[in-house]
Amino acid sequence: MDMVVHNFERPERFIAGTVGPPGRRTFFLQAREGPRVTSVALEKEQVHVLAERIDALLDEVLQRGGEGVVPAIAPRTMRDNDPLEQPIVEEFRVGTITLAWDGDDDRVIIELFPVSDVVAEADEEADAVEVEIDAEEVVIVKLDAGYARAFVQRAEQVVSAGRPPCPFCGGPLDPDGHLCPRANGFKRVGQ
Repeated sequence: MDMVVHNFERPERFIAGTVGPPGRRTFFLQAREGPRVTSVALEKEQVHVLAERIDALLDEVLQRGGEGVVPAIAPRTMRDNDPLEQPIVEEFRVGTITLAWDGDDDRVIIELFPVSDVVAEADEEADAVEVEIDAEEVVIVKLDAGYARAFVQRAEQVVSAGRPPCPFCGGPLDPDGHLCPRANGFKRVGQ
């Protein structure tokens, strides 16, 4: 069977967003190019790590002489605070994410693969790990550096918009409280 490739060369929109109330949110990445809209579901931690890694990648390119190509912060004109586009049709749940910098086009390349079996082989001589991904589908998104910074900014906002942390244990507080291990099992009530 051939791999289904959802390729977004110049997306008009690539965002992280959620559906549902805090504590029961489902996280999505959504790309749009022309009339095509593709949405994939993933875990909150995956959104957080993806944003961190994109930011670190852009910082590294900037330090290596990418001035003019890579902005230090997200340009205001590229910020996107609109909700996810409806209807949300989940293509798949993300398992593996790859990230690269295309120096020829000065763009970040993000590849999103569904949950599947991943085979990793270590090459001890080269001190590297080669990962072989056996997937039937992939979403490929290529972002200009400024737009990638705007994605990072929004992703960080989406991740931090959840339940507030308990001041004692750091765990998430539900509106009706939670059993705090630092309070010997007494229920702390959210405020």
